[in-house]
Amino acid sequence: MAELDLYDRFRTRAVRLGLPRDEVTGALVEPICLTTTFEQRLPGKPQSQYVYSRPGNPSRVSLERCIADLESASHGLVFSSGLAATAMLMIAYASNSHVACMANLYSGKRRYLTLVGPKHGVAVSFADNMEEELEGVLRDDAKLVWIETPRNPTLSLVDIAAVSTVARRQGALTVVDNTFLSLYIQNPLKFGADLVLYLVTKFINGHSANNVKDVLMGAIAFKSPKLKSELSLLQNAMGSVPSPSDCWLAHRGNKTLYVRARTASETAKKLAVALEECPHVVTVIYPGLISHPQHPVAAKQHRESLGGGMIAFRIKGCGEAAEKFCESSRYFTLAESLSGVKSLCEIPACMTHTAIAEEERQRMGIYQDLIRLSVGLEDAEDLLEDVASTLAKVAEFIASQDNGN
Repeated sequence: MAELDLYDRFRTRAVRLGLPRDEVTGALVEPICLTTTFEQRLPGKPQSQYVYSRPGNPSRVSLERCIADLESASHGLVFSSGLAATAMLMIAYASNSHVACMANLYSGKRRYLTLVGPKHGVAVSFADNMEEELEGVLRDDAKLVWIETPRNPTLSLVDIAAVSTVARRQGALTVVDNTFLSLYIQNPLKFGADLVLYLVTKFINGHSANNVKDVLMGAIAFKSPKLKSELSLLQNAMGSVPSPSDCWLAHRGNKTLYVRARTASETAKKLAVALEECPHVVTVIYPGLISHPQHPVAAKQHRESLGGGMIAFRIKGCGEAAEKFCESSRYFTLAESLSGVKSLCEIPACMTHTAIAEEERQRMGIYQDLIRLSVGLEDAEDLLEDVASTLAKVAEFIASQDNGN
């Protein structure tokens, strides 16, 4: 058999990874292991590695193995939510110490760092440009360096290797939130990161009904046996574990991740190119475009230079035009989420990022006229036609408002 290329290898592993086939029934689909406890042959002599579902459950272990392998990691752990995974890392490695992270951060994580973290002695320093400012903001007691790439919602990139090198010299661990790209498009451990965080709710699970996600979960992948020992202890001791049903659903979603992530990226690039050519658009931010100022970073870190399924653009007509676009689009539903099968749109300045002061939002590039698109799996031509017609309608509306004045 001819040697498979990297893309084929990922697809094969994604479909076939997990626990062995059920030897009793021969079922090709793994059963959902809903039990909370497991029979023991003798006192203290369990029949397998499982004793109780909090420290370990077959459905959870199967998903954890799959995530670890696809991330090119040695270990994977899943938690009841992305923020639960975040809290676990903060408690394990940042209590009574210092964390350096990017200023433009997922709002839930920023809320944890600024409101909850200090209760555990976590001191936080924010940097606008991690590559240029990290050495200046890292304190001697720094334990974690936290980055997201691409950033939400401005889609600027971070050079993982450059940041990890600085963090390692300081003795700090580098955590990369890779939710926006998924473990198909980018694998941060290959570029020096110590831990990779995922909001499993997004790309890994990736399925939604009427724009309501059907799984809430977080995951962490890493290589170090020491980290495995420490984090597994906390996972069990704090009980922040997802249900077997959610693990089964997320594992099923992972099997089609490569199709969804690649399709969303390919469609998103077509939309980004069309938006760049549209006279009703001020600017387009998409890592897959050569015009993106950090496209060389995408070429280095992203599989086949794919840009992901997220687009940000500024529309002519200020905040009023942005609102009109989101209200008028046929296929982009106005909602706060991303990476599902349905396309979504939102205005970060008045939705996901309202907790940030307006002056700081402006400094980050989060303007009232900035729209974030999460591209789903609809036909690309339908989405292109929808965006074009919606922008034309918005332009007509703004012109009529101006004429009325």
